Amino acid sequence: MQLLQRGLLCLTAFLASAGIFTDGASSKALGVQGASAQYLLGLGIGDITGPVVETNMMGYASLSQVDTGLHMRQRSRAFIIADAANPSNRVVFINADIAMGDTGVRRSIVSALSSEFPGLYTNENIALSSTHQHSGVGGYLEDLLPQITALGYVNQSAQAIVAGTVLAVKRAHASLAAGKLSLGNTTVVDGNRNRSPSAYLANPAEERARYEYDQDKDLTLVRFDDANGNARGFLSFFAVHGTSIYENNTLVSSDNKGMAAYLYESSIEPDSMPGNNTFVAGFAQSNVGDTSPNTLGAFCESPGEAWDGQPCDFDHSTCGNKTEDCHGRGPGFRISDFESNKIIAQYQVDGAKTLMGQQLTPITGPVKWVHTYMNMSFRSFTLPNGTTVQTCPPAMGYSFAGGTTDGPGAFDFIQGDNSSNSQNPFWELVKGAVTPDPDQQQIDCQFPKPILLNTGFAHWPYEWSPNTVDIQMLRVGQLVILVMPGELTTMSGRRMREALRAKLISEGVLGDDAYVVIAGPANTYAHYVATHEEYSVQRYEGASTIFGQWTLDSYIDKYSSIVSYLADDATGQPPSDPAPVDQTSKAISLQARRLLNQTGVVFDAAGIGRDFGEVLTDVRTSSPYTAGEAVIATFVGANPRNNLRLEQTFLTVDQLVNGQWNAVRSDSHPSTTYQWTRTSTILGTSTVNITWVIEDGTPSGTYRLTYFGDSKPLIGNITPFVGHSSSFTIS
Repeated sequence: MQLLQRGLLCLTAFLASAGIFTDGASSKALGVQGASAQYLLGLGIGDITGPVVETNMMGYASLSQVDTGLHMRQRSRAFIIADAANPSNRVVFINADIAMGDTGVRRSIVSALSSEFPGLYTNENIALSSTHQHSGVGGYLEDLLPQITALGYVNQSAQAIVAGTVLAVKRAHASLAAGKLSLGNTTVVDGNRNRSPSAYLANPAEERARYEYDQDKDLTLVRFDDANGNARGFLSFFAVHGTSIYENNTLVSSDNKGMAAYLYESSIEPDSMPGNNTFVAGFAQSNVGDTSPNTLGAFCESPGEAWDGQPCDFDHSTCGNKTEDCHGRGPGFRISDFESNKIIAQYQVDGAKTLMGQQLTPITGPVKWVHTYMNMSFRSFTLPNGTTVQTCPPAMGYSFAGGTTDGPGAFDFIQGDNSSNSQNPFWELVKGAVTPDPDQQQIDCQFPKPILLNTGFAHWPYEWSPNTVDIQMLRVGQLVILVMPGELTTMSGRRMREALRAKLISEGVLGDDAYVVIAGPANTYAHYVATHEEYSVQRYEGASTIFGQWTLDSYIDKYSSIVSYLADDATGQPPSDPAPVDQTSKAISLQARRLLNQTGVVFDAAGIGRDFGEVLTDVRTSSPYTAGEAVIATFVGANPRNNLRLEQTFLTVDQLVNGQWNAVRSDSHPSTTYQWTRTSTILGTSTVNITWVIEDGTPSGTYRLTYFGDSKPLIGNITPFVGHSSSFTIS
């Protein structure tokens, strides 16, 4: 995540039974795979879209990136796996269209589910993972640092995520039925790129020589079948940042993994509205740290300068010694970042379709889980070579503020800035005014990171960064999911998977068919996890490895120490450090000082002589539209923060069929956009633009645009209203 660089400072395919995947326009046949049903499987979806206007977006941490509408809704997809012979043995994996998991949000989800399903869903067996997308609603994390650009905690954002995720799990629970699982992987070569290759090159040459690419190109897929072998969905893992859509976008969306889910699910159930489908396609995140979807590379965008259009500096990702003009380019760069988003999504869809059409290896064995908390501040442990090392309280380095090629930083901060280089005296002077100056112990512990933000020692008005993280693993047969509280780089992920797989085998927990995947950032957001060699380079990922150079090794040590709890006959859970203290109850003090447009909707007004939902600018009625054209209508609007319309929509495209209007598009279709504009803060007036770009293959006929809104008077209750455009034709 490009976290606050600017806002603060201005799962091998195996042979099994046969399977066929046929892709057709009007019907979709999924391969039938035969095997006895060992598991109870449940899948569900829930809408988690928070306020789509007047709220800072999460990921790039740009103060100016305040949402103005909606492109695609954010959703949580829940996957429940229970042992059919002992149904109380179950795990829940939640793949949410959010930037990262959060301790506070997960705490609320666990509380709701454990209350409704006592003894079934607990703090230990629920994993909250994220797609790590950067175009969603922000302000939901409970630590202060990621809240800053959102001007504090946005309860409406957090509650939307909690409510929608709980609903997704409840729907998955209600759908529990006998079924089977199978596993495979494939290669997706063009779906990602390493954005910090100079740091990757710091890893030992002999280690790098073992791999063809400086990025993991494997897409792992777990197929969920019913008892008859019919596919109900899948959960896949592939490492690529959710930064296809750039930081200048202000429409809430779900980036490439959310788009991939939409594309796959709609191909299976083309007549279902998004979110109403029963086939669930999960595109989960993996060791995403140094990945980028901007696969063309990073180039200088410096009009008038000699370096304009040239590749950015290899070591520092600068243009003319500054970061601001260095931008990564996606595969659809010449068209738009939304086109790039669709292309990267399609690569993942194609990989998933390949696997869904293959013979996959059956997953067999028990369902197990392990969870504990670990305090990472000054955690001392022993490396395999006998050396004792320790982690540190959290701190961000100077290169954190330099950003990445997916979202460059500001001022004179650059990547690759470590203690061997002199620092800007100005920032040396002022950084102590933001967080406490580090003492010598912290300086030595974090070396060679030059500390910009000493967040582990910043406690006002509440904790800036987490000190304690969730350590969690889920086992289903021979598959183990390492649920990670941060963004592991490519090589960190490889080392983590390799070490844990070896430990699982050596302790007799699993055999040689052991398969390990990484999921995250999940549960807690503890920023990045670089190798200690990459850490020494201090590019963005190293500078954002908040617990110091031994962070990865600490995770390997801790996860390895608790693998025995995943054994067939294991019982109980390991000892734990204290759980993190709830921060959300303290967030009120900061929220009270947020700007006017963040304090809630005061009132809405239609304007003199106007009605809510009234058409201000109508569609074209004089001639038919054709595929590729944009149909646009403007309405008298009201603030969408009055009603998030979860599980609903702010718009529909309706088709007239046999004298009845039928909704054929919603605000979750990528062909539509909803844009809200405040025309007068004093008068409380606003407008809404609804746009539909007509897709190829759209049937000819008569259509209209419909706007659903909710207005808030100065005194009284919020009232829903509806507006319709004139009818128009498509030829």
